[in-house]
This record gives sequence, structure tokens and C-alpha cells, in this order.
Amino acid sequence: MKSNLYPLQFQPILKERIWGGEKLKTILNKSITSKITGESWELSTVEGDVSIVAEGELKGKSLMDLINDMPEEILGTSVYKRFGKQFPLLFKYLDAREDLSIQVHPNDKLAKERHNSFGKTEMWYVMQADTDARIIVGFKEDSSKEEYLKHLNDKNLVSILDDVKAKSGDVFFLETGTVHAIGAGLVVAEIQQTSDITYRLYDFDRKDAQGNTRELHVDLALDAINYSKVNTQKNYEKKTNLSNLVVDCPYFTTNFIPLENKIEVAKSGETFTVYMCIEGSFTIEYDGFQHSYKKGDTVLVPAEIKGFVLNGNASILEIYIS
Repeated sequence: MKSNLYPLQFQPILKERIWGGEKLKTILNKSITSKITGESWELSTVEGDVSIVAEGELKGKSLMDLINDMPEEILGTSVYKRFGKQFPLLFKYLDAREDLSIQVHPNDKLAKERHNSFGKTEMWYVMQADTDARIIVGFKEDSSKEEYLKHLNDKNLVSILDDVKAKSGDVFFLETGTVHAIGAGLVVAEIQQTSDITYRLYDFDRKDAQGNTRELHVDLALDAINYSKVNTQKNYEKKTNLSNLVVDCPYFTTNFIPLENKIEVAKSGETFTVYMCIEGSFTIEYDGFQHSYKKGDTVLVPAEIKGFVLNGNASILEIYIS
């Protein structure tokens, strides 16, 4: 297949959730019709939820088709060498009208053994927060399997978990094993390993429209949980027209770019780059290609595109694999 790549935007994959709302429409302009839309999967190769190109010459092609045809051109030489024809990250926007369930994700070793999957290290960037919105992250103090089970069985697990007030611009980095829940009143951008493996510990005894409670995974979670107190919040600089480092981990690097006017970007071809527009709007200019992106948009710049210009007034997350 002849390479005719350009910056790629994909059709959002919208997910109804018991805890979802309508902010993905009112704040991020997603075309939702449900009052309980909780997630917009922006860039995914999860089986059954593979992203489809939304525009341009490659419109209608799936991300997996493109990777199969042009693995190094899409992924980059280093990413292809490490992961083969797998897209190793998953990008989402989430709207929590209610608290999400308290949950945990397994590490690579457990996920591979049990589910033939990657683990799920992830980060959240808070795009909008209602007054007094908070997240649950880890334990208040170092805990143990026994203490955790006692409080879970007594239905007061929340009492030993740490909760943190969250505001727009906050970033939380969650390594696998961290017990967590996004709290009501938050819209977040989420960057994570490609995995849909979640162990649900407690769901506040909620019932769905049919009167059913959701499945819990208490036994599976026991060996996945990190019972130590953790520090998840990230502080970062916000220097204009620069890529300010936010998170650098083995699975992804995320920078924050406060864009004013234009910056020239030069890449090595070793990794793809993804931009998530957090606020404002911007364009990508490349080889005669110019397209505008607004708040709530996500764009994949294939690795073979090594030089381009970002132009506009926006707050942008820049993500790649080091």
C-alpha cells in the first residue's frame, strides 16, 4: 500500500454507562443522544471497538487496517519493534455524572496470565470539575489484604481510601494496582495502556434500569491491589509554546502545551504522536494539509510525519512513547 498518510482523526466510539451524563455533548460537542453517555473512545484497537478514520482519503478505514498495511509508518520504528502490529494505547474522554465504581487494574504480568492482555497504567487530566468534585486514589495509610476485606464486607471501604478534591487542570497518574474511582461532577481525558480489564471492588450497591447490580471482582482483585499509600497527583509547568512534561512512564509520555500562535514540531520517526485538544482550537499544517481541531478533538499524527506546525490558541496534551 502506497503511503499517503496525513494527521488522522477518528469517529468517536460512544459508550453508555450507568454513571454517565450529557457533558460529552455540552462541553465536548460529541454527537450523543443518550442522557447516560459516560465515555468517548477516541483512539482504540480494543477488539470490537476499533477506531475508524473520520475524514480524508482514508475515511472508513480502521486503525488496525492502517497498522497492518503500514506498521512502521503509523507506529514508528521504535514502537513497532517493541509492540509489533499492536497499538499500545487507548485514549478516552469520560463524563462522570455519578461516582464510578471503586476499581483496580492488574499489572502486565497478571493481565497477561489471566486475560492475554496488557495491564492498565493510566492517567487522567481533569477538563472540568464541579464544585467539591473529588477522586478516590489509593489508601489513606498503608493497608493490608485483611483490613481491606474487613472494610469491604462492612460496606465502609471508602473510609480507608484517600479522596482528593479535583479541579480543572489537575493530573493524576495511576499505576496498576492503585484502587481508584473518578468522582461525580468530573470530565476527564484519559490516557491508558490498551486494555479493557477492570476489577470492580464496590459499586455503592447501585442498580441499573432493570434492577440489577453490576458484577464485582473481589477475588480477582486481591492479588492485583497495591495496599501501600501512593502519591498520584502530578505537578507540571505551563510554559507557553513549549512541551511541558507531565508524565513520563514506560508506557507513554504526556506533555502539556499551552499554544499561542504557532510552533514548529520536529519528530524522529520512532513513535506516533497523539494530540488531545483540552481547550481552545488549533490547526496542524503539514505538506499542504491543514485541518482545524477544537476542544474535545483527538488527532493521531503518524510516525512518518516528522515535521509539522501547530497553530492556534489552545491547551493541548501531546502523547507519544519514549
